[in-house]
Amino acid sequence: MRCCMPGVAFVPALLVSWSSAAFIISYVIAVLAGHVKPLVPYISDTGTKPPESGIFGFMINISALLGVITMYIRYLLIEKQNESSHFVRSSCNMFSLCIGLMGCIGMGIVATFQELSVPSVHDIGALVAFGSGVVYITLQSIISYKSCPQWNTYFVCHIRMAISVISCIAFIPMIVFASQISMTKIDWSPGEKDYTYHFVSAICEWTVAFGFIFFFLTFIRDFQ
Repeated sequence: MRCCMPGVAFVPALLVSWSSAAFIISYVIAVLAGHVKPLVPYISDTGTKPPESGIFGFMINISALLGVITMYIRYLLIEKQNESSHFVRSSCNMFSLCIGLMGCIGMGIVATFQELSVPSVHDIGALVAFGSGVVYITLQSIISYKSCPQWNTYFVCHIRMAISVISCIAFIPMIVFASQISMTKIDWSPGEKDYTYHFVSAICEWTVAFGFIFFFLTFIRDFQ
């Protein structure tokens, strides 16, 4: 299969580097423009106002596309490995792919509908993106363990599961504390009402987001 050729490893590498750049570039521009405070804004806060909103939307949509490609290649790779090893049901592999694709659709919604313009749609997209993402990496961690020791080392599996557990733990307070915030704004200052909720939720959001990035980083060796 063409997806199993050595050169395909550039896909998750590009996904990781591009997504990291999307977060960092929009954050730097938003801070320099004075649109957000430097101390832990929401990721979406850094892509709400122009000029960073255009850059954020464009780069996150590309990240979503790269995510779709990466997940589909991962699906094909597992299917190919499963032909000889039979370590996982094909339906489980397909279910994992569908969950991952839902997360990518959520990313597209987040990038397209700005936080201050259409907050309800934006929040639904973020919930789908993060929720589906956490489920996807957890399922992939379980599948990785099932493929040991022929297709994966236990060391890589432990890393993937650790990232999944941390992301799951961070996802819960991210949602709980975000739901306690009574106003929609992007420029937060210490001492304001609901600032503590915002601060804790934002830390958890960045944790989950970079958890996804580090998880896909572990795919590079597999894709080789």
